[in-house]
This record gives sequence, structure tokens and C-alpha cells, in this order.
Amino acid sequence: MSGHNLDADLDADLEADLAEAAAAPGEVTPGLLRARAWLSRAVEPGTIDVWRFIDRLGPVEAVRRIRSRSAPERVLGLIGARAERDESLRDLRRAQRCGARLLVPEDDEWPAFPLHPLTLATAEEPDEPRHQSDRTTAPVPPVALWVRGRGRLDELADRSVAVVGSRAATAYGEHVAGDLAYQLAERGWTVVSGGAFGIDAAAHRGALAADGPTVAVLACGVDRPYPAGNGALLHRIADSGLLVSEWPPGAAPHRHRFLVRNRLIAALTRGTVVVEAAARSGAMATAQRAKRLGKQVMAVPGPVTSAMSVGCHELLRGTADEAGARLVASAAHVLDAVGGLGVDLAEPPERRADRRDGLSDVARRVLDACPVRTGVAPERLAGIAGCDVLEVLRVLPALELAELVQWTGTGWRLAPPRTPAGAG
Repeated sequence: MSGHNLDADLDADLEADLAEAAAAPGEVTPGLLRARAWLSRAVEPGTIDVWRFIDRLGPVEAVRRIRSRSAPERVLGLIGARAERDESLRDLRRAQRCGARLLVPEDDEWPAFPLHPLTLATAEEPDEPRHQSDRTTAPVPPVALWVRGRGRLDELADRSVAVVGSRAATAYGEHVAGDLAYQLAERGWTVVSGGAFGIDAAAHRGALAADGPTVAVLACGVDRPYPAGNGALLHRIADSGLLVSEWPPGAAPHRHRFLVRNRLIAALTRGTVVVEAAARSGAMATAQRAKRLGKQVMAVPGPVTSAMSVGCHELLRGTADEAGARLVASAAHVLDAVGGLGVDLAEPPERRADRRDGLSDVARRVLDACPVRTGVAPERLAGIAGCDVLEVLRVLPALELAELVQWTGTGWRLAPPRTPAGAG
């Protein structure tokens, strides 16, 4: 849409634009954009039967049939009174004014690969409506996406990780989320979250601090910063990353939309990290969506006394039928789980070298037998260590070279601790 002059390319009459789009099937014409824009306002995301109807007929013919009331009764019932209204041209113009654009599945920027698991999951849903997943949890692909920002969504989603958690986060949770996001962004990975207070905001800020890209998936229009307290943060995200929403400009952040939005956060990314979450929370819902889509689910452990870590610990425990989430404590752990094979492996944790490393069993026993102050004879050490005197005499020179023991003139004792360089 960004390359089109809306006033010149779009007709005030929706039917005229649909006719133009029907004459060029598969092409991203202004008429096709308008059809998708109309559907994004008419259809609440997550509606299985309406998505199947659009997928079968194509967006242009689907809009025509819905508007002419010739669509199946089930589809018309799900759309309701919205079928009578057309705000598509207004929505496209409003998006253009705020620097946003409408991204459609026919566009080469569409993140087809990460979103494909949604298509597969929808195909497994029953035909009978009463047996289908509830709309707030149904794994339905988006009809279109409104995006605001300079980045390309397909490129940002290619190497991306969702970092989610509680709005009422603890200082520990915010620190971990910010640090994880910073490290991921430093390594060239996109951090995806929901733009909310708490863990979401900390993750976005961490990525921005590393001058890395971050994507906020919203439950309202991309021209409507929500929550208002994160308005400045969301504007910064739009400047360097992307704001993404299934709802058209001006759409309100209704509560049910947050539940629907969670599947998109899970689908766009290679894996989801839950930093902090109560037992029942949006972050837990996102983790469940990721698990259903076959994406990697990870969790950060927290204090066992913290209510904000109960959800993380439940994910890590798993159930009798399913393995638990993967425990992560750093960006290296995350990339070990979602990165390329043999490319993003986590380095083993650094282990401080100790002069005792590599000592034989006899050498260790002789070292433990040495007193701190007064030197003792090898015979005494042999008695305490439970070994032969010759074995004691054999290991003492090596222990002395390692500066672990010293000769006092009358016997052997432990060497005094080394003085750190620069001390004194």
C-alpha cells in the first residue's frame, strides 16, 4: 500500500475497486488491498469458518458474497451488522497518515513461513462449529496485518524470539527480561512482545538499548498507542522496528482481543520465552499457543516464593503427558534452543580454574592432611592420609611446585593463600 496514491488508485465505490481486483487475480492491486482492509474490520480474527470461506473463494469474491448476503448463513451470522458498513477506504487513508501500511498474504513481505503452522492447525479443526476451538484460542491465520514502521515483517520475523510475561512484574523479572532482550538484539535477533507494562516493556527497552529491532504485536489499531503510558516506547518501536496489529486503525483494545492476539506473537517467532507469569495469565496463554504450533517454549525460573513465577515453574514441570518447557537463564540458552543447527550453540559456563584441578587421589589426600601452621614430617602425613610414605614423598614436590604446600625447615604445611595482584 505504501507505494500507492490512495486518492488516485482507489475509487469511492467499493464495487468498482473489487471489479478491478477480480480482473487481476493474485496481484496486489489497490482493489485487493481494499478487500482485505474491509475484511479486517468486518471479521474478528480467530473466526475459523469465515477464514475458511475467504481462503476458499479469495478475498475479493468473499467480500462480494458477504455484502450481497449470498454467503453461507454461518458466515453471515459471524459477521453480523458489520456486513452493511464499508470503512475500508477510510481505514487505508488513516493508516497512510500515521505511516502505516496494510500487509496482505499476496505481498512478498508476508511472513508466510512462520505463519504456516497456523494454516496447518486450522486444517485440523472440526467442521462442526460446536466442536471447534473457541475463537480466543483458535489457531487461525490472519486475514491481513496492519504494520507501522520501517522494517520488513518477513525479515524481522525470520530470526525472532517472543519474550513475554506478567504486567505486574517484579524487579527481578524486569531485569531478566531486559537483559535477555539486550543480548538477543546484540546477536541480531528480533525481540517480539505485546507492548504492555511489565515484562513486555522491559523486553522492548532491552532490544532498543542494544540498537536492535523489536516488534510489538498490538490488540488495537497501530495508530492508537495502548497502554497510553507506553506511548513514547511504542513510538520508538515504530521508528526502528514494527508495530503490528490484525485490527484496523482506530480499533479499540477490547479485552477479548488480547487473548486472540497471543497466537500471533507465538506464531511469528521461532520460540517463546516466559520470564514471569502467574498460573493464569496472558503469557501462559501465549506459551500454550506456541506449544500447539510446534514452536519452542522456554521459561525462566524464579524464586519459589514468588507468585509471579508460579506459571514459569508449571511450564518447566510439564505434565504426565507432555514434557516441560526448556529452562533458560541467558540469551545463549535461548539461541541454543531456537538458533541454527551448529551455529547458535551456547558456550559452556565459565568455570574458575583451581590449582587443585587435576590432582590425583593420593595428592588430594596428602594436601588435606597438611596442617595450616606447623610443618609435619612425611610419616605423619602418610598416617593421616592413609597411604604409604613413599607415595607422600612422590607427590609432595608436585604440590610444592603448584604452590599448594611449603617446607618449613622442619616439616610440610599448607602454603599461605596467594596475595591478589596489586594488593597492599
